[in-house]
Parts: sequence; C-alpha cells; structure tokens
Amino acid sequence: MKLRRSTIITSLILILTSTILTWHASAAPSAQQAELAIINFPGNNEVLRGIISITGSATHPAFARFQVAYASEPITRNDAWVTIGIERTDQVVNGELAIWDTTTVPDGSYSLRLRVIRQDGNYSEIEVKQVVVANTQPGPTFTPAGSPTPQEPSTPTITPTSLPSTPTVLIEQPIVDTPTPRPLAQVGELPTPRPTSSGGIPIPKVEVDTAPLKSSCLWGAGAILLIFLFFGFLSAIRIFVMGFVDRTKSRRR
Repeated sequence: MKLRRSTIITSLILILTSTILTWHASAAPSAQQAELAIINFPGNNEVLRGIISITGSATHPAFARFQVAYASEPITRNDAWVTIGIERTDQVVNGELAIWDTTTVPDGSYSLRLRVIRQDGNYSEIEVKQVVVANTQPGPTFTPAGSPTPQEPSTPTITPTSLPSTPTVLIEQPIVDTPTPRPLAQVGELPTPRPTSSGGIPIPKVEVDTAPLKSSCLWGAGAILLIFLFFGFLSAIRIFVMGFVDRTKSRRR
C-alpha cells in the first residue's frame, strides 16, 4: 500500500510540473521567442538635445544580454563605440533601451548601435546614422500658418522740456569786529632783601664740660688694671699648683 501511495504521489507531481511548464510556454509572448534588434527612437537624421530615452526592442530565443552604444561620425575604428549606461540582461519589447545624456558629448553627428548578444557569444545589431546633437544651438521656432506676424511696438519719442532756471540766493553774513588781544603785563618778583647789619650772622659759643670725660678715663684705666692683676693672680696659683703636683709625683717615685 505504501509503495502504491508513493507512486501515485510521484505521478501527480510530475503531471503538475509538466502542466505548469506547458502553461508558461504557451503564455509567453511570441515576440520574446523571435529575434528582434530595433531602435524606434531616435531615427536617422534626428536632432537631439538634453537627456533622451532611446526606445526599441531587444529579444532572441537564446538571449544573453544587450547593449546600446554611440560613436562620433565618421567612424574610423571599431573601438570608437562608447556604451551608454550598462549592459542589460532583460529582454525589452517596445520599451526603453537606455537613457542618453547628450550634454556630456560635444555637438555633432553621431551613430547609435543596438547589439543583442546571444548565449553562444554571437550577436545581432542595428545602427541609426547621422543623429545630430545640438545642445548649444537654439531650437527651431515654428510659426503657425495664417497667424499674423506681430509688429514691434514703436518706441515713443520723449522731448525734453526745459525747466526754468533756479535763482541763486546769496546770504550775507554780518562782519563782526574781533578785538585785538592786548599783551598781559608781566609782574616780576622782587629780590629778597638782605640784612643791613654789617656784622654778619653771630656764631654761638659752645662750652664743653671735661670733668665726666676725665672721670670715665680713670675708671676705665682702673678696671683694666684690676683685670690684669686678677689674671696674674690666677696664673701664679696655677703655677704653684702645678709645681706642687709635680713634687708630689716625684716623691712617690
């Protein structure tokens, strides 16, 4: 029972898978299966300005990728082609193939190329010739038929009107007499009068008492003498003591 059940489940899965694949194959548009390499816009001798959308179709049964490129005319070598944008791996039918900013190239005549590359490396391509880039040139001006040509308005003539002269007003200022400053009188200082006495300045007499000085000298001399005698007495006692000690030591020996 288990073998039969697994066989039935496997059969149902295979049938469902084949049905889905068949439905996808039948639902796919026939245009995706055909080989298409078409540029719808711009066409030959087209004048371009600014950023444009290059439209067309790029399909193949063994489709791998496609690229859109431009080259300045006349084309002298094969490596003169410059890819616009990046290579795309999705198929396009009547849609946008690339966006070209024509302001990045100088004005002039160019060729556009669509190359559809297959899985085996081969490719199909189409070119559009004499596409003119004219960004720096003014665009054409179209005048509808039967429309009157507008006339430029006439410029009115302005006649200058003379103005009356402005009277000149003179303002007289009164003359004020400025008194001449007089020099100030200089007052000199009188010299200090000197004394009239002929004797001059009197010199005071100074009297010095020498008694205290004499007393101080005597007291000083007496004090020095006493100090000298005191030290002499001490020296005599020292000599006496030392002699006594020496005699005592000699006796003991």
